[in-house]
Amino acid sequence: MDVARSELSEAGTPVACRSCQARHGVVCGALSRHQLRELGRHSLRRKVDAGSQIVAQGAESSFYSNIMRGVVKLCKVMPDGRQQIVGLQFAPDFVGRPFVRESTLSAEAATDAEICVFPRNLLDRMISETPELQRSLHDQALKELDAAREWMLTLGRRTAEEKVASLLHLIATHAEPQTATSTAFDLPLSRAEIADFLGLTIETVSRQLTRLRKGGVIRIENVRHIVVPDMDELEKKISA
Repeated sequence: MDVARSELSEAGTPVACRSCQARHGVVCGALSRHQLRELGRHSLRRKVDAGSQIVAQGAESSFYSNIMRGVVKLCKVMPDGRQQIVGLQFAPDFVGRPFVRESTLSAEAATDAEICVFPRNLLDRMISETPELQRSLHDQALKELDAAREWMLTLGRRTAEEKVASLLHLIATHAEPQTATSTAFDLPLSRAEIADFLGLTIETVSRQLTRLRKGGVIRIENVRHIVVPDMDELEKKISA
């Protein structure tokens, strides 16, 4: 795993921050220039291989991170060892729970990823000192709550086709490259993981992907590469 400390520009702003998606995200976007410089002096950029764990469930973590590239899956492990994927995170999402040291979930790189890591104690202090950062994190928590409720609807009431279309839409709206009407992306999850995430069988997932392909809603290239020619058509499948 490659690790590189953020360099500083002549003006004192971390060089990596200038082109980072997270620069205007939940955490960094709410910081003053002075705070951003301080955070940059203590931050590390890490490349994480697909399948590698970023945070372990039940473990105490001394850091937070922003996702700079790739997809991270959040999982919950039950006492009997069974595991459930409960969410996906994309750049520039924030990974961690302020003021709670023990993680209730595990975070694992679903694809090759890059994250920016910074000390928990430093950010906790900045949160206490910065009302704008408190509001930003509060707003993000509410958005995640709304998203979780929407996903409960997907799992509880939507058909198999609508579930698969919902997941593809979730990934597509966070994927690159993307145009105004179409997008292309690599699936970050295997068919088995998609089935686990959606509460379906692997066979059902495969059938629904084939159905969407035959209907012209998606194109499947090289097993995992998905092209969505028209995002409006995909959206129609969610509420068909």
